[in-house]
Amino acid sequence: MNTPIRLAFIGVDHPHGAHWRELLRNFHEQLTITAIVPEFGGALTSLEEIYTDLPRFRSIEHLIADAAAEFDAAVVCLPNNQGPPAVTALANAGKHILCEKPVGRNAAEIRQMAEVLVQSGVAFQNGFVWRYDDAANRLRHMLQDGRFGKLFSVEMTYVTSDVIRRGPNHYLFDAEVSGGGFFSWLACHHLDLLLYITGQSVIGVTARVGQFTEQSTDVEDGGTAILELSDGGIATFTGGYWLPRWAGEMRFCFRGTQRWVHWDPTRPGTSGVLEIHGPKPQWHAMEEVFSLPEDHTKGYGGVRGLNLVRDWIQSILVPGTPCRNTPQSTLAALQLTDAIYESSRTERRVACSIGPT
Repeated sequence: MNTPIRLAFIGVDHPHGAHWRELLRNFHEQLTITAIVPEFGGALTSLEEIYTDLPRFRSIEHLIADAAAEFDAAVVCLPNNQGPPAVTALANAGKHILCEKPVGRNAAEIRQMAEVLVQSGVAFQNGFVWRYDDAANRLRHMLQDGRFGKLFSVEMTYVTSDVIRRGPNHYLFDAEVSGGGFFSWLACHHLDLLLYITGQSVIGVTARVGQFTEQSTDVEDGGTAILELSDGGIATFTGGYWLPRWAGEMRFCFRGTQRWVHWDPTRPGTSGVLEIHGPKPQWHAMEEVFSLPEDHTKGYGGVRGLNLVRDWIQSILVPGTPCRNTPQSTLAALQLTDAIYESSRTERRVACSIGPT
C-alpha cells in the first residue's frame, strides 16, 4: 500500500475525537485524513479548520457506497452501541480500522464483530493505549522473567471526575447507548492491562458496582471487583467517578514472593514511576526507583498513543502483522466487564475462564 494512508475520520465530536486528530498529525507523512463522517447528530463543534473542506458523509453506509470517497482505513470514534456495526461494515468493505475503546456494550456484540475482523484480514487496532506504556511493559517483562517469584496479589485503583463534570445527560451515562458506566468506559483499561501484564486468565469474579455518590444516573458510578487469577493469585480493582473536579488518581501494586512493585502512572513531572522492592539475600536489599521522563507528545495517549498508531501503520503495511490490541483481546476485556456486572447483579461469584491474548 502506498503512503500516506488515506483515512476517514468517523465521529468528530466524540470525547476523544479532537485528541485522536491531534495525535494523527504526528504522522503527516504516513497518514492523511481525506473524509469526515460527523455522526453525533452531525455536530462539528470540535472540527479543526484544516479539515473543514474535506468531503463529508452523513453515514458510514454512504461513505462506503460513494465511489468518490477514496479511503484505505478509518478511525472510528463512536458510542458503544454504534461501534460494532460500524467496525463490521468497514471490515466487510476491506478497510483497516482504528477504533475507540471499549468498542461495544457487551461481549456478545464484540464476538460477532471479532469474527468478521478475523475473516476480513484487515488491520485492527483499538484505543487501549496502556498496552504501549513502557512501565506496563517492564512489569510484564518482570513477570515473564520470573523476577516476582509467585505473583499472589495485584491491587488496582482508579478514581476520576464525578458525573457532574460531564453532566448526567451525557451519553456515557445512558445505559441503552453505553451498556454500562464507569466499568465500561474507564475500568476496561485496567481489566485489559491485568490480562496483558500478568499473562494469566481470570477464573472467578466477585463484584459490587452501583451508585455511591449523590448524583443519580442510568449506570454505575463505580465499585469494586475481586478477580481470581489462574495461577492462584488474586487481583482487586476499586474505582469510580468520585472526584468533585476534573482530576484523576491511578495506582497499582503487584506483589510476589520475591518482590513487590508500586506503579504510579501519573506522578507529576514523570510518565510514571516504578518503586521496586525485593529480598535481602545478604546485606543489600533490592530497592530501586525507576522513573520515566515526562511525556510532551501531543495527542491522545501521548507517546503511548504514538506507539499504538505506529503499530497500526505497520500492521497495514505488512499484512498479517497483529497489533498488541487484537479483536480477541478486545473481546476478553468486554467479557471481564460482563462478568463484573453479572456478579454485582446476581450478588454471587461468577466462575469464568477469560484468558490473555
